[in-house]
Amino acid sequence: MTKTATKRYYPTPALEKGLDILELFASTPEGMSVSEAARRLDRTVSEIFRMILCLEQRGYLAQSPNKERYHLTLRLFRLAQEHPPTKRLVTEALPAMHWLAHELRQSCHLGVIDGGHVVILAQVDSPAPTGFYVKVGSKVDLMHAATGHVILAHLPVEDRQRIIDEWRLETKKRKPSDLEDHLAKILVHGYERRDSYEIAGVVNVSFPILNVQGHAIAGLTVPYVKRMEDTVGVRDVVNKLRIASRKLSEAMGAQLAETVTPVQ
Repeated sequence: MTKTATKRYYPTPALEKGLDILELFASTPEGMSVSEAARRLDRTVSEIFRMILCLEQRGYLAQSPNKERYHLTLRLFRLAQEHPPTKRLVTEALPAMHWLAHELRQSCHLGVIDGGHVVILAQVDSPAPTGFYVKVGSKVDLMHAATGHVILAHLPVEDRQRIIDEWRLETKKRKPSDLEDHLAKILVHGYERRDSYEIAGVVNVSFPILNVQGHAIAGLTVPYVKRMEDTVGVRDVVNKLRIASRKLSEAMGAQLAETVTPVQ
């Protein structure tokens, strides 16, 4: 190993231990006790307790009301939102999302890919008294999210493969056999439209948010729910969502074609 490589991979046990704890709690939303965390990480209770106490004092972990378990707080999520590109994306997206919710009387959300999941960065409720929405900060399996598919379809092949490899490593699942054909169809149409993987009666329509290179950095999605009195249909969702995603992509530096044919 070269001198440069040696420096690059110099071990930092305390940092690695802290990151192991954060990653463990991130994958365990119900939380766990100190002894459970120690057992999962093959560490002693005393060393894990000191790290958990430090993370609690810094606001990354919090105790349950009965003081028996710890769980991850939203501090990491808030830090991610303060990252300049993410903060700018959400800032630019919210006005377009409020317009979209008003026009369609449907909720909408903005998601990005993080490892093997889609993370919801922003969400706007429908102005109607009933509807369906996804909570900000929630995580959805990459292969069960229209947002994830529309992002994957609009990425370079090498970036797409890296993300799929991460998903396989995290979930220990096989890649869906029809995934490549499905992503190719999304790329042709420019958006994803399909029944929800999670909720019956919901049709997810998702458009990519593109950057200056023309690559997807996020997905803007409407989980469409048909109400008895609604005059808005899926075609309207597609057309309005195309307008909103286009405006947001242009705000992020994307150079898009001038003409867009509405779905009839």
